[in-house]
Amino acid sequence: MKKFNIRKVLDGLTAASSSSSSATAQPGAPRENDVVQETLQTEQFQLCKTVRHGFPYQPSSMAFDPVQKILAIGTQSGALRLFGRAGVECYCQHESGAAVIQLQFLINEGALVSALADDSIHLWNLRQKIPAILHSLKFNRERITYCHLPFQSKWLYIGTERGNIHIVNVESFTLSGYVIMWNKAIELSTKTHPGPVVHISDNPMDEGKLLIGFECGVVVLWDLKSKKADYRYNYDEAIHSVAWHHEGKQFVCSHSDGTLTTWNVRAPAKPAQIITPHGKQPKDGKKPEPCKPILKVEYKTTRAGDPFMVLSGGLSYDTVGRRACLTVMHGKSTAVLEMDYPIVDFLTLCETPYPNDYQEAYAVVVLLEKDLVVIDLGQIGYPIFENPYPLGIHESPVTCCEYFADCPAELIPALYSIGSRQKRQGYSKKEWPISGGNWGQGAQSYPEIIITGHADGSIKFWDASALMLQVLYKLKTAKVFERARGKDEKPSTDIVEEDPFAIQTLSWCPESRMLCVAGVSAHVIVYRFSKQEITTEVVELLEVRMQSEFSDVDSPDPGGEQTPTLPTSGTSSSPQESEPHFQPCTGSNSSDGPRDNIPCLQVRSSPLKQSPGYQVELVIQLVWVSGEPPQQITSLAINSSYGLVVFGNSNGLAVVDYLQKTLLLNMGTSELYSPSEPYQRQPRSPRKARQPSGAKMSRKISSSGEHKPDQDAKDNSFTRSRSSSVTSIDRESREAISSFHFCESYSRKTESLVSPCLLVGTTQGFVIMVALSLPPGGDQRLQQPVGISSCGTLMRLKGGILTMALLDSTGTLLPPSYEPWHDPNASDEEKEKSRRRRPASSPSSQEGQDIQFAVLCSEKQAKVVALPSQTCIYKHSITETSFVLRADVVQIAGTNCITCFCANGHIMTLSLPSLRPLLDVNYLPLTDMRIARTFCFSNMGQALYLTSPTEIQRITYSQETCDNLQEMLSELFTPVETPEAPNRGFFKGLFGGGAQSLDREDLFGETAAGKASRSLAQHIPGPGSMEGMKGAASGVVGELARARIALDERGQKLGELEERTAAMMASAESFSKHAHDMMLKYKDKKWYQL
Repeated sequence: MKKFNIRKVLDGLTAASSSSSSATAQPGAPRENDVVQETLQTEQFQLCKTVRHGFPYQPSSMAFDPVQKILAIGTQSGALRLFGRAGVECYCQHESGAAVIQLQFLINEGALVSALADDSIHLWNLRQKIPAILHSLKFNRERITYCHLPFQSKWLYIGTERGNIHIVNVESFTLSGYVIMWNKAIELSTKTHPGPVVHISDNPMDEGKLLIGFECGVVVLWDLKSKKADYRYNYDEAIHSVAWHHEGKQFVCSHSDGTLTTWNVRAPAKPAQIITPHGKQPKDGKKPEPCKPILKVEYKTTRAGDPFMVLSGGLSYDTVGRRACLTVMHGKSTAVLEMDYPIVDFLTLCETPYPNDYQEAYAVVVLLEKDLVVIDLGQIGYPIFENPYPLGIHESPVTCCEYFADCPAELIPALYSIGSRQKRQGYSKKEWPISGGNWGQGAQSYPEIIITGHADGSIKFWDASALMLQVLYKLKTAKVFERARGKDEKPSTDIVEEDPFAIQTLSWCPESRMLCVAGVSAHVIVYRFSKQEITTEVVELLEVRMQSEFSDVDSPDPGGEQTPTLPTSGTSSSPQESEPHFQPCTGSNSSDGPRDNIPCLQVRSSPLKQSPGYQVELVIQLVWVSGEPPQQITSLAINSSYGLVVFGNSNGLAVVDYLQKTLLLNMGTSELYSPSEPYQRQPRSPRKARQPSGAKMSRKISSSGEHKPDQDAKDNSFTRSRSSSVTSIDRESREAISSFHFCESYSRKTESLVSPCLLVGTTQGFVIMVALSLPPGGDQRLQQPVGISSCGTLMRLKGGILTMALLDSTGTLLPPSYEPWHDPNASDEEKEKSRRRRPASSPSSQEGQDIQFAVLCSEKQAKVVALPSQTCIYKHSITETSFVLRADVVQIAGTNCITCFCANGHIMTLSLPSLRPLLDVNYLPLTDMRIARTFCFSNMGQALYLTSPTEIQRITYSQETCDNLQEMLSELFTPVETPEAPNRGFFKGLFGGGAQSLDREDLFGETAAGKASRSLAQHIPGPGSMEGMKGAASGVVGELARARIALDERGQKLGELEERTAAMMASAESFSKHAHDMMLKYKDKKWYQL
């Protein structure tokens, strides 16, 4: 009798882990006479992150370098994503995890300044493949609200919540003693605090004038040299943003009441113009009705025409429910562009980096909450550019994921040619404007494909070769089913409240291109790949009745040496028949009786036009049984060579012949065990009342993954693509099928020839061998039945079975046999040619000798079993306190190993067949069900998981890939000449020349402004300082790195010297003051009056 206990594993996750009452299994020692020569060594493994793909999750800020043409996006979790041309992207992370509130490029310098919500600013070096922080500055007494770095300046202005402005030297990352205090900036008669600084910019034509916007509506033009305000501009409404005209004579403010005010610099008394872009203009001349705030405005001039004014927000309050809009005002025309998601930020891209030249705007980059859109301002109608980045991973929430490295070479071109026909029309004809950086020079040349299944029933195929990601093809599985047109028409047989088409697991054979998917509504769809379009008059349907009880009609009599099972009228149904007849009773869904023989979804009855690509071959649906909904499918496998699909759940397993469209076997889990086996199961009675655990699990799998870890423990169950052994508390009484493996092996100990077999793994750790008897090929295969017989238990492991594989006597992996792909709609001659290329079966065994190894891995341990003797020759306990979430047998460095990902965050690899531990790294604690559901390993040392609802994180466990990573990664910084400054004649000497930086040095430098208070901010040298020194050859970053290193060498002595000097200066100043006071006291007195 087995003992069950439910353990709480990590961060509130509840998992049931079964264990035998026997002692802990120790790793088996290899026997001398049958050791396989193993080549893998520990030194060949190392774990590191490679690249992150997808849309930045919860974006918060954005910046663009107009010379390098690089886009940076910051997120609420402190992540930085940088994008260049298609295939050039980079991810880095601030350690604190605080939200990025603003980003500023040092234009064409290969550096970026980030300001965080924790009041720290950081300087990133982008001249190295993996950007690193060179310096950080943490403010202690002030909250940062706005930053501004003028073009070609080394002085960064920082506005604060208190209304003050501090100035930071980006070379040394030290504060200047020059501070603009809020009480000096506003009028002395003002009785209230002006609020935080919401805008800082210098006059495009005069760098000595700084425009400061306060939240309350006050704007101040500050003269940096005279340290006083030249003009103050007052308006009743709060300010959100300010934008200059390039000539520096006018600026525009956007306000909280939906108005735009235009001010002449020299006329501060009142605005030159007030407009409400979306306000209704009353006829009686009154003020228009207030609108929503205009959150941002940009004012861009063109040499040959009207200026562009681009703004976000400002819609009238009566547009409730209207989507977010971007408004483009150009001359007399106003275009309102609706967005799919709320706008986070936008930037207008211009031809010149110089603010004092005609801007010549050509595009607008709009950062939305869940998308990135670039609008072409140069074409009529403002079309959008086609986005080359893989940002659509989350178009519908990802529910499952599979990774295939080293696929057949012809697969990616085939999928791309089909998928290219699915692209939308109407994009801008111009090239994508974010075009900086260069691709990496990686040595990886093997094809890689990622498949993602989604909540809306769609499946996406991605080309993941060479650390890039590009969508190849999208398949919509929901097309097979009828859709409810209204809420009232929603079928009452649904077992999920939403996303009834969500993909739960999939099985794909890359060589034959056969695809099989299982959805949450207990349905399985078999697809074939074809390059030709067809119209299917009737979608072929097979309904299967699986229940948790013995039934003479549903299942054959399980015998130890039973003959091949033939399909009977009770276990198969012709798809041409209009009504299912698995039981004598007919389908019932009346209110006075329990639902019976009804599927959860209705297959469409009208003809189905199927485009080139994946086309439906067969739909299999589980039906309700006596008021009980069908249990969700937990495991799935397809084999193109045998023409079989097998799937299982907590009730048992079913084998379907998709060539003959018949159900071959429908058997309860307990019936798989032969009567002679010691692990024989007792029959279970069906549950009396419907339990909601299945529906809960459905909602979980179809959600976007944004779940709090402290949710109710029962609702924290999840389903994996290969195993669902941790599905719910119900596991105690239910043994589900957790994995399958088709193979050519020895079905019994006495066999001397290999034959087609199926290995079945259960959540209780049993591995059962099932023999398959296939008729000859050709027409006989379509007419004669396939025989199936259970051969009993092969082995027992602790925990649910996750993966199984077969090795030959030399330790080489024996993959399942397959039928090479041929187009099902091609001519008979082509089909015949492809059939002749079918691979030969495995060689037969020699008498009395084990020539195969079965590799079995469960949630707790791994075993290697010799075949046909069925003796365990190696075993290894993977974990005692946790459990394995995902395990795969993969190819790496020309051989094979087992890879495991545990719930405690450890990633491990074991050699084959001896199960020596090669790698054990505590990498990623399981904090989210999404990670458990999407983590998968692949060949060549590759793995991935969904790190957020919108992003895929790829990692490698190969030392070789880690060593070559620098070469393979793309370069962000490329040497580009900075465009020439505009020739402005007389004004060039006054405002445009290089002397302005000297003026700033004179103003803000230590000599003129003194030193800032040490308690105001703390300087923190970044970990990338040395790397920055190596990577930065010139420019501000190079100067900064050299200055920082020189300072570090003398840091302590300089600090002591500065303190002593400051004390002496204070003493001297005090003495001078006293002497001066004494002089004044006795100045006019005679000597005799002393």
